[in-house]
Amino acid sequence: MPPARFGIADAMRKGRFAGISDASTAIGPLGPIGLIAFDLRTADPEDSPIAWERAGTLAASLPILAFSHLLWSLLLVHAAGMSAGLLLPLAGVLLLDLGLWLYARRMSPPHFLIRIAATYVVLGGALWAAAATAAMAGPGSDSMLARIALIAGVGASIPGLFPIPILLILAAAATLGVLPWIDSTEPLAAPGAVLACLFAWIGLVRAGHLISNARRQLASERSGQRAQLFLADFEASGRGWFWETNADSILTHVSDEMARHVGTPACELIGGRFDEMFEVGGEEGQRPLGSHLNARFPFDDAIVRAATDGDEHWWCLSGRPVFDDYGRFLGFRGMATNYSAEQRSEAERTRLARYDSLTGLPNRAMMAATLDQALLNAEARRRGCALMLIDLDKFKQVNDTLGHPVGDKLLKKVAMRLAQTLGDEGQPGRLGGDEFQAILPGIEEHGRLSQLAGELIEALSRPYEIEGNRIVIGASVGITVARPGKALASALVKEADLALYAAKAAGRGTFRFFASEMNAETVARQILEADLREAMARGQLYLLYQPIVDSVSEDALAFEALLRWRHPTRGVLAPAAFLHIAEESGLMPRIGDWVLRTACGEAANWPSHIRIAVNMSAGQLRDSGLPASLTATLASTGLDPDRVELEVGESVLEEGAQEARVAERLKAIGVRLTLDNYGAGRAGLGNLRTAPLDKIKIDRSFIRGASDPRSRSAAVVRAVVVLAESLGMDTTAQGAETREEVTLIRRLGCSQIQGFFFSKPISAAAAATLAAESRAAPEPVPGFSRPPRHRLIRNGRLEADGRSFPVRLRTISEGGATLECDQILAPELRVTLDVEEAGRLDAEVRWCSAGRVGLRFEAPFQLGKLALKAPRAPKMLTPDYLESDAVVAEPIEGQTPAKARGRTGFR
Repeated sequence: MPPARFGIADAMRKGRFAGISDASTAIGPLGPIGLIAFDLRTADPEDSPIAWERAGTLAASLPILAFSHLLWSLLLVHAAGMSAGLLLPLAGVLLLDLGLWLYARRMSPPHFLIRIAATYVVLGGALWAAAATAAMAGPGSDSMLARIALIAGVGASIPGLFPIPILLILAAAATLGVLPWIDSTEPLAAPGAVLACLFAWIGLVRAGHLISNARRQLASERSGQRAQLFLADFEASGRGWFWETNADSILTHVSDEMARHVGTPACELIGGRFDEMFEVGGEEGQRPLGSHLNARFPFDDAIVRAATDGDEHWWCLSGRPVFDDYGRFLGFRGMATNYSAEQRSEAERTRLARYDSLTGLPNRAMMAATLDQALLNAEARRRGCALMLIDLDKFKQVNDTLGHPVGDKLLKKVAMRLAQTLGDEGQPGRLGGDEFQAILPGIEEHGRLSQLAGELIEALSRPYEIEGNRIVIGASVGITVARPGKALASALVKEADLALYAAKAAGRGTFRFFASEMNAETVARQILEADLREAMARGQLYLLYQPIVDSVSEDALAFEALLRWRHPTRGVLAPAAFLHIAEESGLMPRIGDWVLRTACGEAANWPSHIRIAVNMSAGQLRDSGLPASLTATLASTGLDPDRVELEVGESVLEEGAQEARVAERLKAIGVRLTLDNYGAGRAGLGNLRTAPLDKIKIDRSFIRGASDPRSRSAAVVRAVVVLAESLGMDTTAQGAETREEVTLIRRLGCSQIQGFFFSKPISAAAAATLAAESRAAPEPVPGFSRPPRHRLIRNGRLEADGRSFPVRLRTISEGGATLECDQILAPELRVTLDVEEAGRLDAEVRWCSAGRVGLRFEAPFQLGKLALKAPRAPKMLTPDYLESDAVVAEPIEGQTPAKARGRTGFR
């Protein structure tokens, strides 16, 4: 038998050398008695190779032992002299050595050899004791050399028989027994006994390790042999073959059966590129074989066709990457199975269950299995694995406006762009609807992931051309990274979902990485959602009302209902803090219906000329049941539909959108529709031509920027005002907070103003009081949303603070006038305007700038007084002071568009 290849160094390297202090661990599962008896008893069939190997080790050490005995015998004879009493025992020792060695060469059963060897040790000890007696009685008894020769000769059996515990113990005992014949004073007895015990214990420990390791190796070899037999039988059946590549995708092993099907000897295939053995890569939606190999990612059921010159052979390939203990990539190892036409048909049915039928990408179940494989792969290669969740922005609008067939074609194009952008670096999949997922094995650097996410968003946001329609959508991406061996698939998906939510909250069209604080935000959001579900039942929701006033008279024309939540622990919350949660949790329909009923019920108690404005979310406008709900609310409250202004977003301007269709049905009920925050989105002026709108609310950002001389906001606001007037719409400027902004709004021509300058949101009782103090405006001129202004030049005088000075009248309306005046007059100054044909008019200074003064009349002025005394003009001409706004040029800088309707104002 070959000598054993197990040693103390091997045991220590494998972490199996326990300390002497722990006996049960050090000597293995057999225990001391079991180790001693192991070599003496007949070995079990499973242990027989171990027994033969140990017997072979003993046989290999016997010649060395015999040579040692010969050497020390000669030295002893030299030191003690020749005598029959000394030569006979030494000759007996050498004969025993020779006899045991010859017996060992007969390959007798191992336990027989060990038993004979045990007898040899006992007899050898007796012969060495006789030799010591003769040597110590001779003339060289006091020689140190003789003593050394005796001790070395009798102790030579200890290292020679060290691998066998029973022989080692007997050799140590024989050595201790001979010591008294060597030194009568017994100075070596105590240390000799200690060394003998130590050697015996070390021998037991080493034997335990050797036997345990040998048993494990035998079990591994048997398992390997069994696997080889199974593999050989499997290949012989023709149902599959095996292959292996190195780190460069070069074939290092290929089965003979596989080579036979390719038509090339296996020796010629080895050394070639594995992916070049195939002509066709896979089914639709599957990644090419090279992508898997380059990404070092496991794959299953890759359907390919062998690159042969003869018959067509289809194979199904599976492979797994191989890494060493340090995460270094060694290559791929896998299997190929033959695929007949029937099997390909069955495989296609199986594939349909794992791949999305529309895009061909892996479906949710397949991506979950792929993610599990990716995490195992990450642990083996010792590199992280990234997961991306991708959600399409504005995809629902495509389905609503262009139909689901166009939406399906769009999803196919999105899938193609995803696959092209990721390339070999990741596996995209479709989870359902407009939600996609991408798994990126081996990528954990935030810089590279940020680059990929940016490329994905840019690729998916490029316009699509489908059936003559130019479609623009966007994408939001949530990213998380799994550290090797420290992540679960379910936890990873949750983290990516939280990151995606953060990307959407950041304004969409961007990406976010998962951060630990997102978990805390999610918990807080869940708590807030639970509180919101109970808020209505507990009466924690309430409404405030902010007035919308006439820009000239400053009388209240309407009130906007503003929702508030009196949270029990967080205080009063504005809609921005919780409405997005209401939308996502499905609570918005209930809350919106409550707001509408409460606001309409409150407005029913106001004067008939005061309207109520209610914001409508995009989710509410997509509800086809909203018109019926509004009709029921109006019927129950008795409120005139014309007194209700529903503030809607720019989605109602998109032709064919669900929001636009619902808006048209609302308009048919008789309510007024207001376009809220115009200018904050992407809607252009042309979108207003066909929209069923009655008013435009200009976004506050334009009002705040209009005062900057370098900004074009003022020109934009003026253009919106002119267009709205032409379309018969009112305009409301939002966010007026200072007198300068109010003056600017008047100069730009907005008919209504809303902002903190006039009032913050107030309670329902305060709103009712303010509404009762306002007066109804006169009927507007048909076709206009406010009384017309007239241009004319008249001379007059203005009386103020006891002074009287000349002025020139430039424009006039029912509510006010614009004068040219070289005096500086303070706003809110009471004055009297004396104009020929018009008489004396009491007024209030509203503004004074650049030699011009704007007045507001305290009582409505009858424009007919001017018309009756106007000079007659030719028939084909119209007096310029009767021209309407439709033909009036842009107002001169500093001029205010008078809007007064004869109402008393409030401040």
